Amino acid sequence: MAKSGKIDGNIRGYGKRAVKVDKSSGKFVRMDPKTSMSKDSRSTVYGGVKISNPHSKGLVKETKGYHAGSVLMQSAHRPENRMTTIEKMEATRKGITKKELEQLKKKAGLDYDQLSYILHVARATLIGKKGTEKFGSLLSEKIMSLADIYSYGYEVFGSEEEFNKWIFQPVPAFGGKSPYQVMDNQYGREEVKHVIGRIEHGVYS
Repeated sequence: MAKSGKIDGNIRGYGKRAVKVDKSSGKFVRMDPKTSMSKDSRSTVYGGVKISNPHSKGLVKETKGYHAGSVLMQSAHRPENRMTTIEKMEATRKGITKKELEQLKKKAGLDYDQLSYILHVARATLIGKKGTEKFGSLLSEKIMSLADIYSYGYEVFGSEEEFNKWIFQPVPAFGGKSPYQVMDNQYGREEVKHVIGRIEHGVYS
């Protein structure tokens, strides 16, 4: 069953997922690659995006698989959401470097004020470090948690750009708040990752 946006939207394919982007809102919806046409004319909310299903215009093409890569590291390192719990623990105990935070900042399109809000730490704390200097274990854990969410989101959405947009869009599952607004604490980050998982499995939110 296809989940599609407005009729005049552009259609994009990412790996196993096909995404239709609404020109007017910039929002996306994922379509089932097993079928090229919508069979459902109902309106609903999918992963925080309101969907109006045009019955006859859901043709998509699949493309090669999308690989997000690491959010914290510039090399083709395994994405954080693919790391084991032990690997994440070891990385945060060693400490996340300022250089790695800068990499996340760049990929996510966030500024220091936004990072300060999400990580619930003073802006000066983030700016004060240089290059390979490391943050403490507690802050490193928050940074890893954020990288985990972004790498998972990039994989599910199949596009860094689309996921970065979604982070700032209102989501009904969060009471109309955006993912950005609820990621400033552990429980909010867990819920954001849960909603991404629902999107991945085609469960309406």
